[in-house]
Amino acid sequence: MRFLFYDSVISIEKGKSIVGVKTFPLSEEFYRAHFKKHALVPGVILIEAMAQLLGWLIIYTHDFRLSSIMSLIEDVSIPSNLRPGFKADIHGEIISTSKRDSLGRARIYIDGREIASVNRIIYSHFYKVNAEELMNLFCYYSGFQRERLHEDCKGGK
Repeated sequence: MRFLFYDSVISIEKGKSIVGVKTFPLSEEFYRAHFKKHALVPGVILIEAMAQLLGWLIIYTHDFRLSSIMSLIEDVSIPSNLRPGFKADIHGEIISTSKRDSLGRARIYIDGREIASVNRIIYSHFYKVNAEELMNLFCYYSGFQRERLHEDCKGGK
């Protein structure tokens, strides 16, 4: 089982925003054993989906030369009774970023209607990374081809 809570990255703009999608079918493994009568999407999965995409935006913004770890979330809004069987659009944006940390926010939409948000996510940065390996992971997990990445990230070694 992989703990990747988005299916693909639709768009990414360095230093600004990222958009990805996640389909929540009833067949997801995390519904088993948690919800006996009526499957519900756990709020923590929605938070993690937003955090994962925003983390990749930060890594991409810094040319794959660092890794980011979510260290704080505040002002969170998630639904308490969201049933599976939908496709979510996940939007993340960087508010500010420095060498030490980044601040962002994220939202999830279903059919154009906002259903979840985190208005403050802080990430700590770590620099002992292999930029080439991170770029390969991003391409693999996002569905992006290396050629599709901006020129300034192709040499992110």
